[in-house]
Amino acid sequence: MNRKTLVLPAVVGLLASALAACGGAGDDGGDGAITVGTTDRFATSPEIPAPFDPAYAYDAGSWNVVRQTVQTLMAAPRGGGEPEPDAAEKCGFTDTGNERYECTLRKDLKFADGEPLTAADVKFSIERVRDMKIKDPSGSAGMVSNVDAIETEGDRSVVFHLKSPDATFPYKLATPIAGIVSSDHYAKNKLRDGFDLDGSGPYTAKQEVEGNNLVKTTFSKNPNYKGVLKPKNDKVEMRTYESADAMGKALEGGDLDMMTRTMSPEQIKTLKEDTSDNIELVETPGLEIRYLGFNTDATTVKSKAVRQAIAQLVDRGALAAGVYGDAAEPLYSLVPATITGHTNSFFNQYRDPSAAKARTLLQKADISTPVKLTLHYTTDHYGPGTKKEFQLLQKQLNESGLFDVSIKGTDWNTFRPAEQKGAYDVYGMGWFPDFPDADNFLTPFLDKDNILGSPYVNSTINDELLPHSRREADRLTASKSIKKVQDIVAEDVPVLPLWQGKQYIAARDDITGVEWALNSSSNLQLWELGRGVSG
Repeated sequence: MNRKTLVLPAVVGLLASALAACGGAGDDGGDGAITVGTTDRFATSPEIPAPFDPAYAYDAGSWNVVRQTVQTLMAAPRGGGEPEPDAAEKCGFTDTGNERYECTLRKDLKFADGEPLTAADVKFSIERVRDMKIKDPSGSAGMVSNVDAIETEGDRSVVFHLKSPDATFPYKLATPIAGIVSSDHYAKNKLRDGFDLDGSGPYTAKQEVEGNNLVKTTFSKNPNYKGVLKPKNDKVEMRTYESADAMGKALEGGDLDMMTRTMSPEQIKTLKEDTSDNIELVETPGLEIRYLGFNTDATTVKSKAVRQAIAQLVDRGALAAGVYGDAAEPLYSLVPATITGHTNSFFNQYRDPSAAKARTLLQKADISTPVKLTLHYTTDHYGPGTKKEFQLLQKQLNESGLFDVSIKGTDWNTFRPAEQKGAYDVYGMGWFPDFPDADNFLTPFLDKDNILGSPYVNSTINDELLPHSRREADRLTASKSIKKVQDIVAEDVPVLPLWQGKQYIAARDDITGVEWALNSSSNLQLWELGRGVSG
């Protein structure tokens, strides 16, 4: 079979019946572990002591490991849509105000080590994340901070009492933050240091570590798993590569069966155009966004006019096309274009890039030019295109004559803790949503205890608009409040959205289920992979 590109629509569930007819859906064919490559790198350090503890892990790379092993009450369905019960047999709000949520666990649940999993373990796990005294700065606790109390009745009933209405709560229970762990392996008030993972999910995990760095994780099917997921293989090895080029060579040479995040723009282009090898490129709509964050207390960008001037100058179209080709599209709001409630607030506010308009903004605020800034970016977390992206941003701002911009790249393990501590005035970040709802593209950045450590707080957003939107089970009805939030962000510019990306997987053509291996939130679903004859 020649190399091909498979482009899937946003609602991939519509293809389920047709694709189910493809061969190889049963198992791994007895050919051993399916090997998956990633450029995500994991290392322990004083700043990042527990990369895979559900109370700490809060980035797409870590979640791609945790999800395979730690089970949640709810799970994202195969083709997208509302969460469905996983460890739970059933869940739902039992009041009209979306403040009381009750789950009944499946019968005879067990952790991978054979110990019973009960309602008490669910209570322990959620309270552990919410109450952990170390106050981890990653922002993970914010996902369950609205939980006021948890009641259990017997071994199977769990009731969550929320502080305020939250129609998105079922989505939050489907994230690794709400992963169910055992007090036998996880202390109540202390992170589990290192890379070890234990849970009741579809796989167990065995780590191979060199120094402080993880080099390989072997996922083996968990015979005690009971849930909605149906693993189509017995074993998957996830291997870490230092670069996209090294990962690509391993795939071409047959050492890998599949590679995922993060491929380079050049690799994606080559895979789309070359028809010589038995490798399939799968493209799906993605919800990944990239943005600039601002420390709004920093002297250089404390004035709203400086941030507005940057927003007025950035040419998103040139940035996306110049670095990522057709793999990215300009983004004019924190909320992606495919999410209910999206509005192009930044385009409405600033229209096309204009040095004259940016100069006027700065002059009215009596800002001396050129404004000297350093844009910080991470060298090894979002892919090899990041440096080129920041070089182009630097060029766009400096050519206006209004800014004197330098750029500086730092490895993720240094970059992330420094950013959270406010060490950078302006910095580049990416976001892979916890769940596909507009609230999850706004609250993490705008809440008082936001994931960026940003000092920006807007009481209208946090006290009125976002709480009002969460009361609405009908997310279309919530859109009015969501759109007002986006307009305020475009005016104040605490963050500046840049682009929205598609997502890609490349795999050898005897690997089946590749089209399901990434969901809309860019989460790996390794249980979908098998060996056979694809397409």
